Amino acid sequence: MLKKVLSLSLVAWLFGFAALVPAEARVDPSEEPRFAARVRESIRRLGTGESARVEVRLKDKTKLKGYVAEASDTGFSVVDAKTGVATHVAYPQVQKVKGHNLSTSAKVAIALGAAVTVLVIWLIMENYG
Repeated sequence: MLKKVLSLSLVAWLFGFAALVPAEARVDPSEEPRFAARVRESIRRLGTGESARVEVRLKDKTKLKGYVAEASDTGFSVVDAKTGVATHVAYPQVQKVKGHNLSTSAKVAIALGAAVTVLVIWLIMENYG
């Protein structure tokens, strides 16, 4: 029984790390226009809504953490999930952005992988346990 619990705990722990896919970018002063374009593209791919969670560090060392409420050609709004306060950020102000959002296909793949792994562990335990 202990082997089953430890195996399932290990699988859950590993899939917890696999679910976090950070998108990170850092700025080089000579590449500011290209960096702003990369940030704009990253935010566009991340999407908007409460599932589009981001951590943003601005050039003035301000940190914002929340979700992207809206995005435009000039900037995006980050809403703090705890306070509900929205902050508009222009793309050139961003020093570093880290986003977490999985596509539907990624979520399905993770769930399918977890199901197959649990099934394989169960079959091994039934045959050798």
